[in-house]
Amino acid sequence: MIDTPMAGGLEGLTSAAKAVGGGRKLPPVHLWNPEFCGDIDMRIARDGTWFYNGSPIGRLPLVQLFSTILRKDPERYVLVTPVERVGIQVEDAPFLAVEMQRRAGENGPVLAFRTNVEDWVEAGPDHPMRFETGDSEGLKPYVHIRADLWALVKRALFYDLVEAGEVREIEGVRMFGVVSNGAFFAMAPAEEIERFA
Repeated sequence: MIDTPMAGGLEGLTSAAKAVGGGRKLPPVHLWNPEFCGDIDMRIARDGTWFYNGSPIGRLPLVQLFSTILRKDPERYVLVTPVERVGIQVEDAPFLAVEMQRRAGENGPVLAFRTNVEDWVEAGPDHPMRFETGDSEGLKPYVHIRADLWALVKRALFYDLVEAGEVREIEGVRMFGVVSNGAFFAMAPAEEIERFA
């Protein structure tokens, strides 16, 4: 639903995004605070697909461009440029982690995740993981991408996480979780993890 039309519509927003970022470069969206221009009919579905006016945005470079101007404000997700800020809907998380690599690092194992917009992050103190209980799908893992933006880890990768997991005692409770870059991310009490796998 569009409360206030964007200047130039989607084409105008695309041009503005190209002007401030030009593609894979991340512009300083945290520094911009233009007037809120209303909500646009843009939605990021649970599976990471971006929609505009009910139709999927099929061009990955365009989705990548919009992802560089995405920001989480306290009340909503927005696409922001120096001159306008528009609200969009996000069904779960704005990104989807679609690939995971596990390798040895200086502080032990490293879990690296690739998102649906081709960003790579290594889970660790700067990019924590969290696990939430879903309604029907059991545990849902997330990895922090940047600012207050997270990626839902694709369900197929959850089983790889379980395979990489270990048990540690946290405040007197045996917890099952994963380690990356020296940080331990607890999934669930050790005795419960079998029902989620």
